[in-house]
Amino acid sequence: MEIRELSIAGAYQVTPQVHGDDRGAFLEWFRADRFTETTGHRFTLAQANASVSAAGTLRGIHFAALPPSQAKWVTCLRGSVLDVIVDIRVGSPTFGGWDSVTLDDETHRAAYLSEGLGHAFLALEEGSVVSYLCSAPYAPGREHGVHPLDPAIGIDWPTTGRDGAPLRTLLSGKDAQAPSLAEAQAAGLLPSYDAAQTFVASLRG
Repeated sequence: MEIRELSIAGAYQVTPQVHGDDRGAFLEWFRADRFTETTGHRFTLAQANASVSAAGTLRGIHFAALPPSQAKWVTCLRGSVLDVIVDIRVGSPTFGGWDSVTLDDETHRAAYLSEGLGHAFLALEEGSVVSYLCSAPYAPGREHGVHPLDPAIGIDWPTTGRDGAPLRTLLSGKDAQAPSLAEAQAAGLLPSYDAAQTFVASLRG
């Protein structure tokens, strides 16, 4: 398993070793001990979710209030998605920045984002199945969002799918009405960089 930190501190790409033969393939797609050994961050599983998305479905940018927020280990079990991590931590050197990982059923990569970061993805294939391992359970009153098409963030979303066909972007009503990053900051919804760093540091060891 190869673990590489992305340009956003606290976000990682995880590439497993895939063992294949004429029967199919086998891989370890999550190893808490290996992850902690490499990053120093202890990941505790509290909830596991899955979504099935039509091609062009855009989910996010989602985040939970800190603490405890919600760290996520995300992988695509079927199909393909562009997974995006956004730095929404006020005061961070990369505030408003983003990085991405293509998750699919060929490489079986995963993306990890620590508490205090925003998450979104775009489905690049019909029926794409995404699995999320979460460090804290869903808490409706603590869930927030930032508009995924906010030009101030400027995510370079693909316009064609895995098969090269044009994508029609599909947003939920809630995501379509989400505030911009500036509006979310003005409303006091965003975590601070210092608070996120302090909380994540308390989970180490």
